[in-house]
Amino acid sequence: MKGVAEKPMSNNAPESKYDVFVSFRGEDIRHGFLGHLAKAFPQKQINAFVDDKLKRGDDISHSLFEAIEGSFISLIIFSENYASSRWCLEELVKIIECKEKYGQIVIPVFYEVDPTDVRHQKKSYENALVGHEKKYILSRVQKWRQALEKSANLSGIKSLDFRLVFSSP
Repeated sequence: MKGVAEKPMSNNAPESKYDVFVSFRGEDIRHGFLGHLAKAFPQKQINAFVDDKLKRGDDISHSLFEAIEGSFISLIIFSENYASSRWCLEELVKIIECKEKYGQIVIPVFYEVDPTDVRHQKKSYENALVGHEKKYILSRVQKWRQALEKSANLSGIKSLDFRLVFSSP
């Protein structure tokens, strides 16, 4: 991990395979914001796991959870459609578990969404979770809600703050 500081994770943490695990939703994020990050990671010698590293034929959930556990940092890119994905919400629960169990660093990025909408599940987050409640066991959806609240309570980065800087004359 040449690009990242030494890890303070507890001794019982799985061995780090990646510096950063990136959790995100949607092609717009993949080809836009994440595309820029993906180019910068190797330049800074950061070994990042993005879902394009999944091997064909692998069990997706097992591979994703293994990558999360084997990462020093989890970067969560909350976008408008993040909560519409059951996979993203399952990743989020695992990320919070690794933060609590191993001391994994978690950095939320609020990409064109307000942290309070994520924290309190408003707007698109509310709509997505109400839809999930019709399809999935309520206790599972409750875990997703708790993980959203916990992660949105972490100090993170708001893309909307940076827009203001660049839009000034």
